[in-house]
Amino acid sequence: MIAFVDLKAQYLGIKSEIDAAVSGVLESTQFVLGKEVAAFEEEFAAYSGARLGVAVNSGTSALHLALLAAGVGPGDEVITVPFTFVATTAAICYTGARPVFVDIDPKSLTIDTGRIEGAITDRTKAIMPVHLYGQPADMDQVLEIARRHNLAVIEDAAQAHGAEYKGRRVGSMGDLSCFSFYPGKNLGAYGEGGMVVTNDPERARAIRMLRDWGQERKYHHVLKGYNFRMDGIQGAILRVKLRYLEEWTEARRAHARQYERLLADSNLQTPAEMPYARHVYHVYAVRTEERETLQRKLNESGIQTGIHYPIPVHLQEAYSDLGYGRGDFPCSERVADEVLSLPMYAELREADIETVARRMSDITGGNRTS
Repeated sequence: MIAFVDLKAQYLGIKSEIDAAVSGVLESTQFVLGKEVAAFEEEFAAYSGARLGVAVNSGTSALHLALLAAGVGPGDEVITVPFTFVATTAAICYTGARPVFVDIDPKSLTIDTGRIEGAITDRTKAIMPVHLYGQPADMDQVLEIARRHNLAVIEDAAQAHGAEYKGRRVGSMGDLSCFSFYPGKNLGAYGEGGMVVTNDPERARAIRMLRDWGQERKYHHVLKGYNFRMDGIQGAILRVKLRYLEEWTEARRAHARQYERLLADSNLQTPAEMPYARHVYHVYAVRTEERETLQRKLNESGIQTGIHYPIPVHLQEAYSDLGYGRGDFPCSERVADEVLSLPMYAELREADIETVARRMSDITGGNRTS
């Protein structure tokens, strides 16, 4: 079996360091927030090119609190994309605001910046580009539009740790930027975790209070807050793993190059790394109109795959109240019908990639589409 992701292989490679880090938290009894979380906030913010980081209990909480810190609330609108994990949309709804979708670019699979201004109204408060699969959105265009219309920019970087746009790390460009440390992410905790990074001290202060019941200090509740704190054990684990993130990222990028080379003659569309981007390949998603057949035959051959994501948010039953329907975002809908995610993790062996590619070529045949 070739696994879609192998978390145990990663753990075994750094087991002694992880075990020591966890043991240290157990000895300290700083189980919620504490020194390890504070140190991780500093280190990850610096890695992302931002001044400040605020660790929370999930990527979804990071999005939620970033929106609140940007002043988003009932009656406001936030522009984003329908081809994303549902948390992007859910976080907007949590604030009482309305998600307003624009379609994606068919090559980058990130927000089509040429469609943003057409979606802006007098109720628009923010733009939330999603750096999907580890590919940065076209941030110069997003930021220029936001400046002209006095809108906040909140980067959904949940899948893009270490990705770069024209040499700038994602997380360093928006007013606020949000990361997830779900276990399968490029930088994953051993449980849930997330972070907001920003250069704005006042917004960081607000998020620190919001994550901890709105407290400025114990039992002094300045804001109506939440219990969104990061566990100390997760902070310690993530500090260890952050030291390896660049090494793991370069391994992913090498795997992507190998896939690209081996699948060049297959009847598949492989991911495009945009000229402005350093893609970090959280997901390596090919596209094919024969996805169900390909996935079934790969599974029969002992090769695990995934689909990220089979139904765009605007067609999800839970969000039917937004009033969108099939045909409103044709590129998102087409991509959702075609994407198939192949095994991708740093410890993946070259021989396994060769096996996956050879089996895919056997199944699909033909010439590669563009």
